[in-house]
Amino acid sequence: MSVEHQEIFEHLRRYTPFNTLPDDTLAHVAQQVEVSYFKAGTQILTFGEEISDLYFIRSGAVELYRRNGDLFNRLSEGDIFGQLGLLIGKRVRFPAKALEDTLIYFIPEPVFTELFERHEQFADYVEVADKNRLRQAVSRRRDANELMTSPVSKMISREPVVLPNTATVWDAARIMTEESVSSLVIIGQDNRHPDHHHLSSAGVVDQQHMVGIITDRDLRTRVVAPGLPLDTPIAEIMSTDLITVNDTDYVFEAMLAMLRHNVHHLPVLRKRRPVGVIALSDIIRYESQNSLFVVGSIFRKHSVEELQSLSGEVRASFVRMVNEDANSRMIGSAMAVIGRSYKQRLLELAEEKLGPPPIPYCFLALGSMARDEQLIVTDQDNALILDDRYDPALHSAYFKQLATFVSDGLAPCGFTYCTGGIMATNTQWRQPLTVWKQYFTEWIDKPTPETLLHSSIFFDLDGVWGKTEWVEELRSLIAARAVISKRFLASMAINALNRTPPLGFFKDFVVEHDGKHNQWINLKRRGTAPLIDLIRVHALAVGSTSQNSFDRLDDVIEAAVLPLGRGPDLRDALEFISMVRIRHQALSIEEGKEPDNNIEPDKLSHFERRNLKDAFQVLSNAQKYLKFKYTRAG
Repeated sequence: MSVEHQEIFEHLRRYTPFNTLPDDTLAHVAQQVEVSYFKAGTQILTFGEEISDLYFIRSGAVELYRRNGDLFNRLSEGDIFGQLGLLIGKRVRFPAKALEDTLIYFIPEPVFTELFERHEQFADYVEVADKNRLRQAVSRRRDANELMTSPVSKMISREPVVLPNTATVWDAARIMTEESVSSLVIIGQDNRHPDHHHLSSAGVVDQQHMVGIITDRDLRTRVVAPGLPLDTPIAEIMSTDLITVNDTDYVFEAMLAMLRHNVHHLPVLRKRRPVGVIALSDIIRYESQNSLFVVGSIFRKHSVEELQSLSGEVRASFVRMVNEDANSRMIGSAMAVIGRSYKQRLLELAEEKLGPPPIPYCFLALGSMARDEQLIVTDQDNALILDDRYDPALHSAYFKQLATFVSDGLAPCGFTYCTGGIMATNTQWRQPLTVWKQYFTEWIDKPTPETLLHSSIFFDLDGVWGKTEWVEELRSLIAARAVISKRFLASMAINALNRTPPLGFFKDFVVEHDGKHNQWINLKRRGTAPLIDLIRVHALAVGSTSQNSFDRLDDVIEAAVLPLGRGPDLRDALEFISMVRIRHQALSIEEGKEPDNNIEPDKLSHFERRNLKDAFQVLSNAQKYLKFKYTRAG
């Protein structure tokens, strides 16, 4: 090969799909390439004209347009275009213009056709449109993890062993020993069907109502330790506040249920009836136990200092999940459960120190923890709902001390103080339920810049301790009022447009100009946060009470308020940007650095840069649609 062809060969082999070709094939391609230069603003392709080459960008940037003139995509070095026209009628499908001075490699159509027909990976790549390429990248991660794809039913090894609630603890211990099980499903008369009460000889449920569960741990702690007689009815010691999963749920959902509720056994239901019980030992086959063990360790600690000692284990758990190809939802949910566990244990310790609360209360998690989207870099956003009998003169001192104990305990455990003061230590965010309802009503009815910021934080809320049912009342209030307030939705939409994606970084890889991080991209501020904000607006508009962004997106898709295909695109974009951010944080921990949200574009792989571009384009298009849908009249 000539020196010129060798240079072309070396450059092509750096990029997909050419890096999948054998060297001799790629050398043949390089020898057929012609090179052209286009000045910024020059039209490269016009819609409908004949096309006879595949276009590869050697340097510069190119914009593709739809036939109506709308921007379709922005491409940079290493990208290809024109393939759809070559595959369909040999006519240009997307007009192209040089965004800046650009050098193009022309690969003749016969060469392209030969590569397409003989090389499967090349063909697979060029057949996939940009958004589908992003979906493929996301799907590969999802499919790689058994936690995400394995249903709970795969872990059921036998039918549940059951006892009627009229049995005694001696009966329970005997049956557990005979059946070699660590739990029993307790059944009783289903009052809705009084004629259905038969328990089959095989020991399986036959038209019975599950009323509780007993584990070997219950027998130790609730019978043996307090010295109860063996004829004690099991109804007196069984757990009745049941946490269950469906047999079609995924293993990771069962794991998260165990994490969130700190339980080791879960009844599995099919059409509301128990078909088995899975235990912690069953989960071990699918998960390293790391996150489960961290939660268990949290509840065994007896001081803030002991809780602080777990920080290394929390980080190790985060890194391990990343290295085992968990997706962003699994990681975010597990980290949120760990965060809730810290709060719950600190509240237990606070009540031990201060005594029982004088009136009922609910401790709130806000923001990413409430959405089950927490990562390793986080601060503490929390608040307190107090019973409406709250009397400041009688109760203020207790709850101020409780909030301070929890907040000061979270800080050394990795949950830094909120610089905006969104903490229960702030009197404004430690109020009776009636006041919280007034807050939310006023924020929706009379939006201001300050209250819109509050809405973006407080409308992602979850109860972690106490009267958690109050949270459901607030969620219902938010959903009912927001859906009928066009002014509020328009204001939230405008607010959600304040942060835009860093599309410029595909040209010069420098997008931040704040002094400290002038050669970085903040993936939270410029990626996940604006995505979460716009998803929240759509969710409020359809009356969704979901908190997780993926769940909200499901509600939005079901309500059909987005153009066809936009919902799945948003899901893929959120997943991919989140995972780049997560991997960056995990790598920082492994390298002994303090994790953050700031990535250096030059250190990203070509695969990540290409798919981040697709994801940011999805975000950009979604923001345009958000503005169109909600702000036209506002």
